[in-house]
Amino acid sequence: MAFFKAIREDIQTVLKKDPAARNGFEVLLCYPGVWALIWHKPAHWCYKHHMKLLARIISQLTRWFTGIEIHPGAAIGRRCFIDHGMAVVIGETTEIGDDVTIYQGVTLGGTGKDVGKRHPTLGDRVIVSSGAKVLGPFRVGNDVKIGAGSVVLKEIPDGCTVVGIPGTIVKRSKPTNEDLNQVDLPDPIAVELECLRRRIVMLENKLREQQKGKNDENI
Repeated sequence: MAFFKAIREDIQTVLKKDPAARNGFEVLLCYPGVWALIWHKPAHWCYKHHMKLLARIISQLTRWFTGIEIHPGAAIGRRCFIDHGMAVVIGETTEIGDDVTIYQGVTLGGTGKDVGKRHPTLGDRVIVSSGAKVLGPFRVGNDVKIGAGSVVLKEIPDGCTVVGIPGTIVKRSKPTNEDLNQVDLPDPIAVELECLRRRIVMLENKLREQQKGKNDENI
């Protein structure tokens, strides 16, 4: 019963978060993220019960059908939403909390050949936007929002918004999980460039004033 309850929760999550989803039957038939999570459950069970070859076979068949690669060792919480999902990769020791949203092209991966914990842990209500990479055995806190294309390489505290390469914290006010906007995020590079532009204008004005003073003295 818990298995079917989890599937119902996943379908309801899609209906809640995706305006394109019209009804539960359509979600069940046509959403690869839902099927990837459905098949991950028996794969993860087999992995935990030392049937690792069977677990990998299930995960590879799921990857072939959905374009989403979830290692059977990954632990995924309730109501996870994988939107579109093509090219999503979730590594073996990844841990994902509840109510997490993951978009296409996301990698939750490692950075080397170390054994043991080598993939990230995501807290509850995390949003990982399109193309983002979270690499390494650290924790991403609750209510964190990771911008599209970002590369996160170190631990992120609760309630932060992260953008850029490498990922930089640009907001510490807690974002809401209902806000799925991946575009209108602060750009730290643009802010730095604007500061530099203003500094250059100020220096140019000073040089202009100094040159004018020298010309007046010569007259």
